[in-house]
Amino acid sequence: MERLEVKGLNHHFGFTEILRDINFTLEKGQMLSIVGPSGGGKTTLLHLCAGLLDVEEGKVTNTFASNSFAFQEGRLLPWKNVIDNIALGLLAKGEKTSIAIEKSKKIALRFGLEESDFEKFPKDLSGGMRQRVSFARALVVEPSLLFLDEPFSALDIGLKKELQTVLIEMIANKEISILFITHDLMEAIRLSDEILLLKADPGHIVKKFTYSLPQNERDDKFVYGESAKILQDAEIIDTFELELK
Repeated sequence: MERLEVKGLNHHFGFTEILRDINFTLEKGQMLSIVGPSGGGKTTLLHLCAGLLDVEEGKVTNTFASNSFAFQEGRLLPWKNVIDNIALGLLAKGEKTSIAIEKSKKIALRFGLEESDFEKFPKDLSGGMRQRVSFARALVVEPSLLFLDEPFSALDIGLKKELQTVLIEMIANKEISILFITHDLMEAIRLSDEILLLKADPGHIVKKFTYSLPQNERDDKFVYGESAKILQDAEIIDTFELELK
């Protein structure tokens, strides 16, 4: 069974302790979110899980067949056009160029890009379009596990919901497993099977929230209702330093 398992994970940058005793398991077909305030170590944790940083103490075991990563910024190659940027991962895996281009065009259309956008370079794209390309590049390789580092934070409400809908469809069809970093509680509630609350200085998990209702059945009423509940939680209030009246 494919899974990501983190046991006793600690991490330091120099003499500064960033993460302490992190433990969790992401199962196949699950979306797990890690929430917490900025500067709490969320991105460092994601990078350790994705193999972008070396594990110093503890263990990260990833048995998923393939992985992909979507960052907060598009991180597109400025000298390549939209389709060539999307096709990068496929070509790196050894896919024939003609097939890689065809797959890239198909997923570009799925993510709301137009054929007239295919030959554009990153400098000619809006921030939202660059993020569409970034998502398409991450998903065109059909990863078993997708790492998401606050990919919706700079997007307008419409585009955010549009991209979230694509992910929800993939989750419903059991096409993918996702480890998701965010500071947006409503976003986490809309998308996650499980939410881990990461408190800072150093980053450590203080609480877990679980949701059994399928993501494609969570309407705004559900999300707003659960958000109101979670904002009354003492650990949430303390971790995010909220002052509720």
